[in-house]
Amino acid sequence: MYQTILTSLNNRILTITINRPDKLNALNKTVISELSEAIDELISNKLIGAAIITGAGPKSFVAGADISEFAGLDGKAGEALALRGQAAVFSKIENCPKPVVAAINGFALGGGCELAMACHFRLAADTARFGQPEVNLGLVPGYGGTQRLTQLVGKGRAMEWMMTGGLIDAATALQSGLVNHVVPAADLMTKTTEIVSTILTKAPRAISEVIRLTNLAALGDPNGLAAEAQAFGALFDTADAKEGAAAFLEKRKPAFKGE
Repeated sequence: MYQTILTSLNNRILTITINRPDKLNALNKTVISELSEAIDELISNKLIGAAIITGAGPKSFVAGADISEFAGLDGKAGEALALRGQAAVFSKIENCPKPVVAAINGFALGGGCELAMACHFRLAADTARFGQPEVNLGLVPGYGGTQRLTQLVGKGRAMEWMMTGGLIDAATALQSGLVNHVVPAADLMTKTTEIVSTILTKAPRAISEVIRLTNLAALGDPNGLAAEAQAFGALFDTADAKEGAAAFLEKRKPAFKGE
């Protein structure tokens, strides 16, 4: 039984809700550990096809790290904290072979913005606010913020936002490419579920390859085109590819099985 997150499974979609509304859902060691466990369940459980990550309450997705846990850390301990979190949650989400989508219902600051950016894409309520305010603490982002924000919004915007530490509203986040959609708060989960449900009608192995190959592109991998060609060819040998072609020719919806 989790202490800091809630999970529910409906129509193959696992909803993971960070549940510390009294702390604006701030990330602490327990949240990191439990998120890691939930993502492991997503990856291993064949009954789960995708996940949505959101925050409890109307105010906050995740308002950052729990700063009280920073007290007494020296340089080595700080680096170790960042590396553990990246491996346990942020990189694990980014490289998850099943879709993970963020539904950002409020503040997504610091580690919360980084958690959202680790997801494969993002939807936001019109009340959402984003930011990487670590410079206000004399720090830099430690959970991938400098890398993923630059990938998503470009060098100039990323530099300004991280150096000023200011808040970014939902409309600016949409215009800059940080989020894919902005909707009224009351419609956030409905719209997110609708998109994820559409993805779940597609061939699972093809979706996994889209995730893997797009991540290579984001890293500027020089072997990305070769990897794409190899994956394109390999998928021809799957039952789902044969089913997809047959369904197209027979003018019916395909029934993919992940095989």
